[in-house]
Amino acid sequence: MNLSRKDIEAFHADGAIALRGVVNAEWRQILADAIEADIANPGPFYHGYEPEDGRGRFHGNLRTWEFHEGFRRFCFESPLPRMAAEILGCSRINLLYDQLFVKEPGTVNRTRWHNDQPYWPVDGYQILSFWVALDPTTAETGAVEFVRGSHRWGRFFQPEVFGRTVTDDYERNPDYETVPDIESARDDYDIFSFDLEPGDAYAFHALVLHGAGGNVSEQVRRRGYTARYLGDDATYSSRPGTNKGLRNSLLRDGDRLDSEQYPLVWEG
Repeated sequence: MNLSRKDIEAFHADGAIALRGVVNAEWRQILADAIEADIANPGPFYHGYEPEDGRGRFHGNLRTWEFHEGFRRFCFESPLPRMAAEILGCSRINLLYDQLFVKEPGTVNRTRWHNDQPYWPVDGYQILSFWVALDPTTAETGAVEFVRGSHRWGRFFQPEVFGRTVTDDYERNPDYETVPDIESARDDYDIFSFDLEPGDAYAFHALVLHGAGGNVSEQVRRRGYTARYLGDDATYSSRPGTNKGLRNSLLRDGDRLDSEQYPLVWEG
């Protein structure tokens, strides 16, 4: 898929776009097989949520590319690294990490509103995520919603624990703010979303505010797989409040991210 100038401009103006048909059937099967393997035998960064009403199941995990060959191949060899470079306008792309978000039918838990970069030990603007749909993704099944233009606010919101993870809690960062109660004041924000078909993807900036509803469908799974990429201006940052499972003791503040943990996956 060739990105249009309109797509790229919308990403930078709004903070998120929908990309149609960017992941073909062969890659989707590779991802689907790897997801089932991780559900059966989760890697060390598993994070699952307890269902609010005793029904459904949420399976989350991160850094799965390090433990499953299918995820590794996708992060390195799929069209997404080149697309990241095109969207961000940069000459090289590093992988930050990947992540699973599987909401089984009847899992009513919301994914709370947040922006991502406060959780990550990186500074810079050229940072984005692709959220790939393996199932039809709608408001009923838990489509991701975004606050238009919020990546331009320059505001970092304090991370909070989402579920059972390797991180018991996040350090408080005095420079971070509490996330506003967007859900109780939705009319005060320009909230937008996109329905996705299998093979479609969201591309969104690391600072855009986003959240997702539960999967209230009784039959349709919501398997989302996310690959997160870094561009030319991304550097390491040890600021308080970041996820301990994403830190790297070999890097110092201001270092380029090239490393075994954050590999270079594309160079123009």
